[in-house]
Amino acid sequence: MKRLIIAGTHSGCGKTTVTCAVLAALKARGMRVSAFKCGPDYIDPMFHREVIGVPSHNLDSFFCGDDTLRYLFCENSRDSGIAVIEGVMGFYDGAEGRGSAHSVSCITETPAVIVIDCRGMSDSIGAVMRGFLEYKRPNRIAGFILNRLPERLIPLAERLCGELGTRYLGSMPKSGIVLESRSLGLVTAEEIPDIKEKLAALGELAEKYILPYLLPEIKDSGLPAYTAPAVTKITGRPPVIAAAKDSAFCFIYADNIELLERMGCTVRYFSPIADSRVPEDADGLILCGGYPELHAQELSGNTEMSAEIKRLIGQGMPVIAECGGFMYLHETFEDMNGNAYKGAGVIPGKAYRTEKLTRFGYVTMRAGKDGLLCGAGNSFPAHEFHYFDSTSCGSDMTAEKPDGRKWECVHHTGTMYAGFPHLYFYADTGIAERFVSACRGYMERKDDKN
Repeated sequence: MKRLIIAGTHSGCGKTTVTCAVLAALKARGMRVSAFKCGPDYIDPMFHREVIGVPSHNLDSFFCGDDTLRYLFCENSRDSGIAVIEGVMGFYDGAEGRGSAHSVSCITETPAVIVIDCRGMSDSIGAVMRGFLEYKRPNRIAGFILNRLPERLIPLAERLCGELGTRYLGSMPKSGIVLESRSLGLVTAEEIPDIKEKLAALGELAEKYILPYLLPEIKDSGLPAYTAPAVTKITGRPPVIAAAKDSAFCFIYADNIELLERMGCTVRYFSPIADSRVPEDADGLILCGGYPELHAQELSGNTEMSAEIKRLIGQGMPVIAECGGFMYLHETFEDMNGNAYKGAGVIPGKAYRTEKLTRFGYVTMRAGKDGLLCGAGNSFPAHEFHYFDSTSCGSDMTAEKPDGRKWECVHHTGTMYAGFPHLYFYADTGIAERFVSACRGYMERKDDKN
């Protein structure tokens, strides 16, 4: 199968624009395409999905060992003719050698294409190329795509690539097509009214300026070998997991849902904005992250839903509430302007906006006591990215960054995980198994009462 990573020199160099343009052009050619995102990002895969019409998946070498990463890549690209992986930050940026596009490229044996933002540069483009080619080997860099390159400089770019023994793989001219951004990165695809037209226009540019150079250099190659991670499958009637999914709660990993379904669970989606009740046969609850602060009035106004969620959690329904879902469970939570709105009232205290990024990056979570996801002293990886904070962050776990910084966080009881850190189930399938087991126990207790 053909495959490539579209990486970049740094955040904001145009990786997502180029990736979406290439995906749109490949789709327009009638090719079967799969898409991936390096790292823990939620938003970029939404744009990929908008282009190709099927879920985009994450590949994160901080969360996953090499074998699990290869499994996820191979399984989620099995039916495609070409897989396109979008990088994260700069090509070599990660956490102690893990989590970077470079590491994913090496683990999956995938050639990497580096996007350079050429605004304000000419010959200096060559210095950037040389630095990326020589910084760390092996690096699998196949060539370069030059973003915002004036057409008159294409001959220069081709000459520089030739002198450095690498490939010129196309360019993206200045187009005026902008994918808007906010504090957590790009706005979600559904918030851009003319998203289809913008993506189609990007695809036309890629067809003209990139694909003629890129496709001949991407060869068919066998997929790396892997062993599927073992998980415990449910016997008997499966529990039903109710997962929030709407404009306020949209940060949910496709792989998390697929793992639950692979274990035998039934997953039903619901909207805390629009629905009045959680699915009536639910045995467990997932309140993922997203943008509750942008929908605070609607969420607060849906008192039937918030009361239902408080009642279910109060009677022992297992719940995972991450970041935005955690904010929603507070007595009050603020919107972007600092106005306070009533939440579900499960967590005492207030979630409030701050003026800067409060937490960012990978962490290792260690439990101080037995709880829903793990026992005392056990740990698992997670990540944080939020501009909000809480007067009641919890203290049942300790989060530790790779550089050694630590802090207490999370409400972790026998039936609840609620805090800012996001979870990726393939990082430790045991946390998913414990959650499912708790949901199964809740289902059986319901059956006994009936």
